[in-house]
Amino acid sequence: MRIAGIINNERRERMHILSAEQFSPAQIEKIFKRADYFKKNSSTLPGRKKISTIHQGRQLASLFFQPSTRTRLSFETAAVKLGMGLISTENARENSSSTKGESIEDTFRILDGYGYDIIATRHFEVGAAARAAAVCETPIINAGDGKGEHPTQSLLDAYTIYKSHGRLQGLTVVFGGDLRYGRTVRSLSRILSKYKNNHLIFISIPELQVNDDIKGFLASSGTTFEETASVAAALKKADVVYWTRLQAEYLANPSTIPKGFTLNKRLIKNMKEDAIIMHPLPRVDEIDPDVDDDPRAAYFRQAANGLYVRMALLDLVLSEKL
Repeated sequence: MRIAGIINNERRERMHILSAEQFSPAQIEKIFKRADYFKKNSSTLPGRKKISTIHQGRQLASLFFQPSTRTRLSFETAAVKLGMGLISTENARENSSSTKGESIEDTFRILDGYGYDIIATRHFEVGAAARAAAVCETPIINAGDGKGEHPTQSLLDAYTIYKSHGRLQGLTVVFGGDLRYGRTVRSLSRILSKYKNNHLIFISIPELQVNDDIKGFLASSGTTFEETASVAAALKKADVVYWTRLQAEYLANPSTIPKGFTLNKRLIKNMKEDAIIMHPLPRVDEIDPDVDDDPRAAYFRQAANGLYVRMALLDLVLSEKL
């Protein structure tokens, strides 16, 4: 699916990455194959030299209005590994003209005029990336928009699941933690809804239960789901456990929210041997470090996969092959 920017006679339609919903299974497969290629070639010096010339002369602008470690650095590392130039700001909320009241549209109209080949952006407002894309011919990649979506995270999450299980269908996926404000849960749910016979189980305290719009979306797509307070029973069924932190940055008084469930060795002992435990990171206290040495703990390799998936996305968008 192509989401068009403004088109004139000199520039062709470009692809913006705004929502997990826009990807078809065929496109997801193409991204995974390209990620495999970059992962393999990044492991050797000759391979790194080979891929470093693919997009030589191209430029990425990385504009982040919210803090980020994994997403920002993996996008920027991906660009450098592909031979691209890089312009970056890690604190655009305070170090750009948005502090003076400049609109999202005006900011991105300016960037569009600088001739970048692609812009990756994270913003604290839902829909900010779509607003940027509406005024840009330069491809915009949504690296997280408030409580809305995080499409590239959902792709690396799906890639991690696929590399572990060899499929994205017929899975029982347990989501736990902050499901109301966690954008990664929203985006991964949309990806999983594209595949047959997946069953999603949502575990949270009442204050942080999954939003009705996601439940409505899943119901309309024919994806089965349930909500439960029984952690042990849900974990026992799981092929994938996806845990999240409290999104305190969106709460006026986060200290008033009761502490949720913490995964520890005792809770996970009856999980399937081939199940995996995922987390978009950063974690705070929702996964005990004693879980880290369990072979089912996949969150660090999940984060590492982000580099190769984002390399694949940059390559495919710039090559107009997605």
